[in-house]
Amino acid sequence: MKVELVTTLKRQATKILSELKANKEPVLITEHGKPSAYLLSVDDYELMQRRLAILEGIARGERAITEEKLLSHHDAKEQMSRWLK
Repeated sequence: MKVELVTTLKRQATKILSELKANKEPVLITEHGKPSAYLLSVDDYELMQRRLAILEGIARGERAITEEKLLSHHDAKEQMSRWLK
């Protein structure tokens, strides 16, 4: 992963963005020697958001199982048909 100072980003934003588009490698921006932000392509960000949404759905399902908040197939089918009317 590429690491850049925030001051370098300010001076060379166009260059850093074109390199990001070319090699698809995230850039870690540092401020005063400490990590401050990640710069990544729009495609990578959107992919991460889609994956996160899937993982959150799985976590909700696992929580429902743990809390025994389950529906039978028949009840789920009935509820869905009411929602779709």
